[in-house]
Amino acid sequence: MDEAFRALGDATRRDMLVALEGGPRTVSALAAPHAMSLAGASKHVAVLERAGLVQRQRQGRSHLISLNPAPLAAAHAWLSRYQRFWEARLDALEAALQDPPDSEQKDP
Repeated sequence: MDEAFRALGDATRRDMLVALEGGPRTVSALAAPHAMSLAGASKHVAVLERAGLVQRQRQGRSHLISLNPAPLAAAHAWLSRYQRFWEARLDALEAALQDPPDSEQKDP
């Protein structure tokens, strides 16, 4: 999970994962929206590979990259603990805002 969070810490890599939601892409296709070299894109893909977030398949001279969402499930499970934490805090805030203290209530 540490490698997944490290990989997700970069906006370019997150964008690449979003692009891969639509299906496998070549490294060139992943590089194109970022105006980066093929070597730069390959380095980003290598980080994603180490994290297990993508898989590379060689087809001749091209490398086809596909999404492997399994490591994201572990990260999501861990983060969901904090979702429950913040939902409870926001629920408490909402309740406090709806019920003003007695000193602020006016008698009819």
